[in-house]
Amino acid sequence: MAYDRYVAIVNPLLYTVAMTKGVCTMLVFGSCVGGLINSLTHTIGLVKLSFCGPNVIRHFFCDLPPLLKLSCSDTSTNELLLLIFSGVIAMLTFLTVMISYIFIVAAILRIRSEAAVYIFTVTGNLGLIVLVIMNSRLHNPMYYFLSVLSSVDASYSTDVIPNMLVNFISKRKMISFYGCSTQSFLAVAFGTTESFLLAAMAYNRYVAIYNPLLYSVSMSPRVYVPLIMASCVGGILHAILHTMATFSLSFCGSKVIRHIFRDIPPLLAISCSDTHINELLLFLFVSSIEIVTILIVLISYGFILLAILKMHSAEGRRKVFSTCGSHLTGVSIYHGTILFMYMRPSSSYALEHDMIVSVFYSTVIPMLNPIIYSLRNKDVIESFTDNKELRIMLFVIFLVVYIFTVTGNLGLIGLVILDSRLHNPMYYFLSVLSSVDASYSTDVIPNMLVNFISKSKMISFYGCATQSFLTVTFGTTESFLLAAKAYDRYVAIYNPLLYSVSMSPRVYVPLIISSCVGGILHAILHTVATFSLSFCGSKVIRHIFCDIPPLLAISCSDTHINELLLFLFVSSIEIVTILIVLISYGFILLAILKMHSAEGRRKVFSTCGPT
Repeated sequence: MAYDRYVAIVNPLLYTVAMTKGVCTMLVFGSCVGGLINSLTHTIGLVKLSFCGPNVIRHFFCDLPPLLKLSCSDTSTNELLLLIFSGVIAMLTFLTVMISYIFIVAAILRIRSEAAVYIFTVTGNLGLIVLVIMNSRLHNPMYYFLSVLSSVDASYSTDVIPNMLVNFISKRKMISFYGCSTQSFLAVAFGTTESFLLAAMAYNRYVAIYNPLLYSVSMSPRVYVPLIMASCVGGILHAILHTMATFSLSFCGSKVIRHIFRDIPPLLAISCSDTHINELLLFLFVSSIEIVTILIVLISYGFILLAILKMHSAEGRRKVFSTCGSHLTGVSIYHGTILFMYMRPSSSYALEHDMIVSVFYSTVIPMLNPIIYSLRNKDVIESFTDNKELRIMLFVIFLVVYIFTVTGNLGLIGLVILDSRLHNPMYYFLSVLSSVDASYSTDVIPNMLVNFISKSKMISFYGCATQSFLTVTFGTTESFLLAAKAYDRYVAIYNPLLYSVSMSPRVYVPLIISSCVGGILHAILHTVATFSLSFCGSKVIRHIFCDIPPLLAISCSDTHINELLLFLFVSSIEIVTILIVLISYGFILLAILKMHSAEGRRKVFSTCGPT
C-alpha cells in the first residue's frame, strides 16, 4: 500500500500504467504466498519438537515463543529461524514504507536527493580528514593516504554535483568552453588519482605487514609523500593528455552534451573531427591504468598472504584482517564500478541509461568511502566513540547516509523493474548488486546507530550469529557478482551478435544464483566454525558489529584453524574474482583492437572514460 501511494503521488499521470491490475494482483498474491511460506516453515519446525513437560501455555493464544519455551527439545534452530525470518520481514516492510514516504515527501517538497547526498558526501569526507588531523593516534601513513583519498572524493563530488543540481532547476543549461574543459580536466584528474592512491594504499599495507619492525623506516615521509605526490601528478598528466586531445577537435555540429557532466566520451560523440586517435588514446591509457593498479593490489595482497602464513601470533593475524578488510572492500567497489560503467557493448549502449548510472557513480562511491573506511577500522571508530558530541554527530550522519544509501539502491532496482529498456542481463546484475548493498547496510548500520545512543550495548547470541552470517553472505556475494558482471561485459563486447544467446536467462540466472549460494555457503562455513568455539572470557566485542575476526579475538578456544580458514577462503575469493575481472578485461581489449568500425569503437570507448 505504501508503494501504491508512492506511485500515485510521485507520478500520477502514469499511475494507471505502472499500477495495472496485473501488478496489483501480483503484489497481493505475493503477500499471501510470503505469509504462507513463513507460517509453514515455523509450523513444521514446531511440530518436530518434543513436549514432555507441563503443557500450560502462559499466553492467550498458541504463539511460537511460548510454545518453544514449553519444549524439552533443543530449540536453538527454531529460535534462529524465527529471529531471521521475523527480522527480515520486519526490516523489508519497514524499509518499503519508509522509502516510499521519503520519495513522497521529496516529491511534495520538491527536494533533490542529490543535494542531500552531496552535503553528506562532503561532510563525511571532510569529517574524516579533520579526524585524522586532530587525533594523534591516526598520524601514520595509512591514515594520511586515507585523508588524501577523502579529499579527492570530496573534490570529485564538488566538480560534478553542484553544476548538475543547477541544471536540474535552471531552464538555461549552458556552460562556457573554458568551464567545460575545466570540469572535464578535473573529472579525469580526480578519477585517475583515486586509482593510483588505492594502489599506493595496497603497497603501504604490504610494507606494514610484511616487515612491521621496519615500517617506520620503509614508509617514512621520504616514501609516502612522493607516493601521494606521484598519484596526484599522474592524475593531472592523464587529465592534461585527454583534455588537450579532446578540446583541440572541431565542434561544428550540435553543442548539446547528453550527459550529467562534461566527460570525454560524450564530448567525442559530438565532435565533427576524426576521433579515432582520441578513442585509441582513451582506451589504451584507461585500460593500462586499470590493469597496472589492480595488479599492484593483487601482488601486494599476495605478499601479505605469504606474510600471514608465516605468522605464529593469533593477535597479529587478527590485526591484519582488520586493517586489510576496509581497503579490499573499497578497491572491489571502486574498480568493480569502473569496469561496469566503462565496459558496455555497442549493441546495448544507450546514453540515457549511461547518464542514470553515472549519477550513482559520481555520487554514491564518494559517499560510501568514509563509511567503508570507518566501519571496518577500530582506530577511527574509537576516535569517534570516545567523545559524546562526536557520537551524536556520527549518529545523525550515518542515519541520513544510511537512508540515502538504501533509497538510492532500491530506487535503482525500481528503475530497472519499471523501465523495459533496462531489461537485459547488465542491469539485472546491477539490480541484484544494489539489493546486496542495501541489505548489507541494513544488516550493519541500524544496530550500530542504536549502540551510539544506548547505554546498554548488547546483542543476543543468536542475534550476533545472524548478523555475522548475513555480513559474510552479502560481502562474498558482492565479490562473486562483480566477477560475473565482468564476464557479462566480455561476452557482450567480444561477440555482440550472439550476446542474447550466450547470456540468455539460462546463463545469467545461474550466475546470479550461484553468486548468492556461494555467499551463503561461505557464510555458513565461518559462522558454524566460529560459533562452535567457547567464549568463556570477556564478552565485549571491540567492533561496531559481530564480524568474524573480533569474535575470534574473544574466544578462549584455539582459533588457529578458524583464522587459517578465514584467510585462505577470503584471499582465494578475492584473488579469483579479481583475476576473472582482469582476464575478461584483457579479452575485451583484444576485441576492441580488432574492430574496424569507428562507430562501434566510439560506442565502446564512450564507456571507457577516465578513471
